[in-house]
Amino acid sequence: MIAGEIDRVQAASTLAWWLEMGVDVAVDEKARDWLKPAIENPPPTPAERPEPNIAPPSHDTLAELQGWLASSTELPLASATARRIMPTGPEDAPIMLLSDAPTLEDLAAGQPIGGDPWALATRMLAAIGIKGDEAYVASLSCFHAPGQRLNEAQLAECADLARRHILLARPKRLLLFGDAPARALLGKPLTAARGHLHKIEGVPTVVTFHPRHLLKRTSDKALAWRDLLLLMEDQA
Repeated sequence: MIAGEIDRVQAASTLAWWLEMGVDVAVDEKARDWLKPAIENPPPTPAERPEPNIAPPSHDTLAELQGWLASSTELPLASATARRIMPTGPEDAPIMLLSDAPTLEDLAAGQPIGGDPWALATRMLAAIGIKGDEAYVASLSCFHAPGQRLNEAQLAECADLARRHILLARPKRLLLFGDAPARALLGKPLTAARGHLHKIEGVPTVVTFHPRHLLKRTSDKALAWRDLLLLMEDQA
């Protein structure tokens, strides 16, 4: 056998190895990355991607918006592990409370503010002549999603939803509990937003500390009382 030649057995072995490695043509016009993993299911093109299962809201009533909040998978922080907490209370309420993200305590109570923070919130409302069940209560995000925080894009989306929510709920006054609602709806942190009377969608609005914060830092209760008095000064 001439040097450089291979016999039939060697040739068959070499061809089998080529085939196993994916060499299925003798010459290819384009270079191939033989070490790149094969894509079994290529991603769909934009035209092939399914539409979201729930369309963005275009609601005319509070009930329609609440139905969308109860079922949409397109909301900020929605995931397979996040738990949904729906708003409570009547339309045309004397006051709407818009809270920071719900916690496990709220989840256990089945409402946007639960447990001891809600007990304190009801005492705060009673001090200005409003019963707890007369208030409309909602969260900036209706999901309890442990370990997740709203990014700037999600915060802006929540702000748009909150404005629509306020328009449809039609409260007489609005009380923002916590830093996230202040940043979302007023573009300011709580420390800069509180102490001033604002208007959101025409509704007199004040920012104050979340009852969770007040339970841990009781010295701020006097400041929260001033915020409540400021809100009630406007007789709109």
